[in-house]
Amino acid sequence: QVQLVESGGGLVQAGGSLRLSCAASGRTFSSYAMGWFRQAPGKEREFVAAISWSGGSTYYADSVKGRFTISRDNAKNTVYLQMNSLKPEDTAVYYCAAEGVILGGPEESDFGSWGQGTQVTVSS
Repeated sequence: QVQLVESGGGLVQAGGSLRLSCAASGRTFSSYAMGWFRQAPGKEREFVAAISWSGGSTYYADSVKGRFTISRDNAKNTVYLQMNSLKPEDTAVYYCAAEGVILGGPEESDFGSWGQGTQVTVSS
């Protein structure tokens, strides 16, 4: 499995920005899609964004379209999530997902490896 380490979470005021990073180990990083999911307290984990192996295709949940941008640097084995215009409802633990083969959704079952998560808290 790919080892994933997320960073960049924290506390920010509504309207602010954060950039999450996910560094991956493993030689297969560039061969697979990558994604971000999040889980708010008392809720199920949900899809946020995903990116194809080449970066040529991106996917977003409706709730973050126009505010979040996913990107990747295969030379650095890193995927990013730039989050702008943050809202209190974006508060959640954000998880990086790797080894993705996107067939439709994307959805959790498309990904084979997961990070430990990083907390994002948006205050009103």
